[in-house]
Amino acid sequence: MLLITLLTVIPLLGALAAWIIPSNDRRPWVLPLVACLHLLIVSALCALPLSPSRGGWIHLDAIGRVFLLEIGGLFCACAFYAVNYLQYRQERNNRVLCMGMLVCLSAMSLAVVSHHLGILWLAIETTTLSMAPLVYFNRNARSIEATWKYMLICSIGIAVALLGIFFLAYSTVVAGLEPSLLLGPLQGYAPKLPVAWLNAAFVFMLVGYGAKMGLAPMHTWKPDAYGEAPGLVGAMLAGGLANCGFLGLIRIYQICMASGNVHFYRSCLIGMGLFSIAVAAIFLVRQTDFKRMLAYSSVEHMGLFVLALGLGGKALYGAMLHVIGNGLAKGVLFLAAGNIHRAFASKNRDVARGALRRTPWSGGLFLVGFLALTGSPPFLPFASEFSIFSAAFTNGRPVVGAFMVLLLLIAFMGMSFTVLPVVLGEPPKNRERTKYRDTPLLAGPPFVLLLIIALLGLWLPQPLYRIVTDAAALLEASR
Repeated sequence: MLLITLLTVIPLLGALAAWIIPSNDRRPWVLPLVACLHLLIVSALCALPLSPSRGGWIHLDAIGRVFLLEIGGLFCACAFYAVNYLQYRQERNNRVLCMGMLVCLSAMSLAVVSHHLGILWLAIETTTLSMAPLVYFNRNARSIEATWKYMLICSIGIAVALLGIFFLAYSTVVAGLEPSLLLGPLQGYAPKLPVAWLNAAFVFMLVGYGAKMGLAPMHTWKPDAYGEAPGLVGAMLAGGLANCGFLGLIRIYQICMASGNVHFYRSCLIGMGLFSIAVAAIFLVRQTDFKRMLAYSSVEHMGLFVLALGLGGKALYGAMLHVIGNGLAKGVLFLAAGNIHRAFASKNRDVARGALRRTPWSGGLFLVGFLALTGSPPFLPFASEFSIFSAAFTNGRPVVGAFMVLLLLIAFMGMSFTVLPVVLGEPPKNRERTKYRDTPLLAGPPFVLLLIIALLGLWLPQPLYRIVTDAAALLEASR
C-alpha cells in the first residue's frame, strides 16, 4: 500500500512545489523529476504481487496495470517535452500548466487503482477539472470557447455517469442485498440484481463515461479542445483522460457481464462503437486542420475500444493492447503536431506544408506516427487492431468485421489527405519563417514513444504479455 500511496501523493507534492517555485524557467523541471519517480513506482508495482487493501477499496489488478503503464510512459514523455516547450512560451506563466498536469497525474493514478465506483468517479471528475485551465493556456477567444465546451459536456457526462452509479447502488437495495459500490461484491451480486435497474445503470454510465472518452455523438468537445490546447495537453487528453473514461466503462462492463444477460450489453457496445468510428471517418475526410484531425482520430479509436468490448473473446486482448499502442501513438502525433504548428504558426494544411524540409524530425515523426496509429505493421496498433478485426469473424460477426474494416479504410484515406500535404508539400514562400527549430527535448520524447511502439509491435516482452493477457482474462471471466 505504501507504493500505491506514493503513486498519488508524489504528483501532489510536485504540484505544491510547482506552486511555490517562483521561476518560470526552473518550475518546468519539476515535471520530469516527478514523472521519473512516478514511472519508477509504476514499474515496481507492475513487477510485484499485490493484494487488495483492507475493505477492497484500492487494488491494482491486471487491467489497472495496463492503464498505469501507458499513463506513466506517456506522462514521462510529455514532461520532458514540456521543459523545452515552455522555454518557447516565456510570454505565458507556466505555474498553472505545471500544477494542472501533476494534479491530473495524481487523479489518473487514483482512478486506475480504485475498485470503489465512487472514488473512481471522483478521480475521473478531478482529471476533468485539472485539465480545463490547460486547454485555455493560449488565452484567446477560440481557446476559451474550447475550454467551456470541454467543461460543459464532460461535466454533464460525468453527472450522467453518477446517476448510473446511483441506479447501480439502488439495484442492490431493490434486490435485498447489502448496498455496496465495490467492484468485487457487485460482480458477485450481478446475477441477482434487477435487470431493469442494471440496464439503466449501464446505459447511463455508457453515455456518461462515453462523453469523457469522446464517443460519438458525445464527442463535440474534442475537436475544439484538442485543436486549441498545446500539443502536450492534447497528448494527455487523448492518451490519458480518454483512457480513464474507458476504464470507468470497463468497470461497469465487468459487473454487467457477470449478470449473464450479455446480449443487451454487447449490442449497445457494438452499435455505439461502429457509430463512433463511422462519424469519425466522415469528419476525417477533407479535414484541413491537422490538430482537429487528431481529435476525430481519437473519436475513431474510442469507438474501436467500445467495439472490442462488445465483441469479446480475442478482441478483449486487442483492446488491452490497444490501450498502450493507441495512447503512445497519440503522444507521438500530438507532440510532433505541436512542433509543426509552432514552426509554421498555423494548423491549416494549406499553410503548414513541407514539414520534412522545415522541421525534418517533427515532420518525419508526424508521418511515421500517422502510419503507426492507423494500424500499419510493424507497429503495436497493427497487432491490437488485427486482434479486434479477427475476433469479429471468429465470434460469428463477419458483417461487423467487414464494416469495421471499411470505416477504418475511409479514416486512413481521410487522414492521409491531411497528413501528406503537411509533411511532403512545398513550404509556403510568402510567409515569414518562425524562430522555432527542432531540438533534442522537443523531438526526442515523441521519437522514444515511436521507438517503443515499434519494438512492442515486433516483440512483446513476456512480463508485459502476461499483464495484457491477465487483463483480457479478467474481462473474459466477467462473462
